[in-house]
Amino acid sequence: MCGIVGIWGALPNKRAVVERSCRSIRLRGPDSEGFWQDAQAGIALGHVRLAILDLSSEGHQPMLSACGRYSLVFNGEIYNHLELRAMLEAEGRAPAWRGHSDTETLLAGFVAWGVEQTLLNAVGMFAMGLWDRQRKTLSLMRDRLGEKPLYMGFAGGNFVFASQLKALVGIPGFSREIDRRALSLLVRHNYIPAPWSIYRFMRKLLPGTWLELTEEQLRRREVPPARVYWSAQTVARQAREQALNFTSDEQAIDGLEEVLGAAVKGQMLADVGLGAFLSGGIDSSVIVALMQAHNTQAVNTYSIGFDEAAYNEAEHAQAVARHLGTSHTELYVTAQDALAVVPSLSSVYDEPFADSSQIPTMLVTRMARQHVTVALSGDGGDELFGGYSRYFRAQRWWDRREVLPDLLRTPVSALSRFGARMMPAGYARDQFDKLAELASATHSGRFYQQFVSYWKDPAQVVLDAQVPSTAFDAESSDRFFEQMTLLDSVTYLPDDILVKVDRAAMAVSLETRVPMIDHRVFEFSQRLPLDYKIRDGQGKWLLRQLLHRHVPRALVDRPKKGFSIPLGSWLRGPLKDWGAALLDPARLHREGLFNAAPVLRKWREHQSGKQDWSTHLWSVLMMQAWLDETAVRSGSGPQ
Repeated sequence: MCGIVGIWGALPNKRAVVERSCRSIRLRGPDSEGFWQDAQAGIALGHVRLAILDLSSEGHQPMLSACGRYSLVFNGEIYNHLELRAMLEAEGRAPAWRGHSDTETLLAGFVAWGVEQTLLNAVGMFAMGLWDRQRKTLSLMRDRLGEKPLYMGFAGGNFVFASQLKALVGIPGFSREIDRRALSLLVRHNYIPAPWSIYRFMRKLLPGTWLELTEEQLRRREVPPARVYWSAQTVARQAREQALNFTSDEQAIDGLEEVLGAAVKGQMLADVGLGAFLSGGIDSSVIVALMQAHNTQAVNTYSIGFDEAAYNEAEHAQAVARHLGTSHTELYVTAQDALAVVPSLSSVYDEPFADSSQIPTMLVTRMARQHVTVALSGDGGDELFGGYSRYFRAQRWWDRREVLPDLLRTPVSALSRFGARMMPAGYARDQFDKLAELASATHSGRFYQQFVSYWKDPAQVVLDAQVPSTAFDAESSDRFFEQMTLLDSVTYLPDDILVKVDRAAMAVSLETRVPMIDHRVFEFSQRLPLDYKIRDGQGKWLLRQLLHRHVPRALVDRPKKGFSIPLGSWLRGPLKDWGAALLDPARLHREGLFNAAPVLRKWREHQSGKQDWSTHLWSVLMMQAWLDETAVRSGSGPQ
């Protein structure tokens, strides 16, 4: 795990600029720092390294290919790089290896196979910048499901890219103009989905894509369209024709254990201390069980507990750890411990981000880093195997729509919105709102977008809002349940869950790995008949059966609590003054980003206890706190 930076253009004194950028993300790679440039071409690359494979200087980056043609900066891990080396050797195309880093393996692959074939051959997580000295082109690449971040755009006449925005904002010519389209998406989803970023002239490279920038495009300040080398949507579409046909449930469980076990085993490759997060839930427990099955020594596992019983799962994690025989560490945290994290959120998440489970995530990554350098997580199980309870709620609402005649949908929507306006804040208003959304939705993708949105109409909240289209605007599907899980896999998973874990872990120099979203596991999940995901009214059926092979059913079969905090009560208590200051009406008016009226109305309703608006308010509060953080960082207010 590392951090990467690149600048291509006429900017003078690039070394000083790149080194300053690298220092801003030094926690992503505290072990060493590297710089390389092709002064004649005007390209400069920087890298900060968290050494995981080949701890020697032979793993140092930026790294040149053996032939001298390519220079690479790489953030991530290639889990099958030893197999790739064997392929190159069998083809007689391997160089004389200098070390055993996956960076060197990638470079040899680019020389032998080219960019796209190397990406297709690689199994791993990555964000990369590759300079071709012969063709004078810059290629940027991102892994299939979006584990590793990559921002890019123009700062003045220079093309720049980096692992995080904080590495780019100090580059001369960088525009700090806020993109109201991204802000609209933030209040809707509590995260900013790719390709958007909070800054108008910066974008995120989409998962599963790569692009190649030429000198001519640099001169024209033109970012070329990205090329798709792997697509979750294509995999899901093809799965209909390639559905798995099992002769028994046991055969299906065997199939999942084989593909997920291989992913777990591959991701245990490390030259440093390795462990896993363990909440005691289905997903993390199955990952730890498979890790322990592949390990003769006790796996290191970590969990945190809360004093509030409604949010605490530590005793369940302890029971699973005891059964599996792991070396378990747990930390009970108080409300004060969690609240102490809040002031640092805007620095850690250097783009506004409003999933409040970021707070316990920061606490557990901080604890794990005291013992190991790499930690595996169970993220992805809900998206791939249909585990979220909202899928079942949304399906019930969608089923009601199917019996509503087309001619009645518009009047039902209008009447429901009228009913919602007449109702006081609370459950009844929510039901009218949902019925209105359901009746007015033009297709299932847009209905699901409204179902998972916080602020349903961002244009009411963000001044001069322009709400862009997203993956939810794709055409409808007659397989609504599978459509919901796919939409979450290409939006919520990479842009919320993986962002949350990456930034929290990198803030303490911890590498996290997510075996559940190995692309081979994803492809397996898409080919599963729905009956293997949902059975007896319960999601993740097949994943549960695999876990029951390793852990007694009684230890893991219980309602899901999630990784949450009592945010609603905190905003009425210890965070009330903090929130009120951020939502000061005069400030909101002066900044001109938010329409103060609906925001303050929800704040008042929340404080009165009529309704819990904490998830809606959190996006606005995180944006306001981020504005304060960026002003402190730059020494001035936002532009």
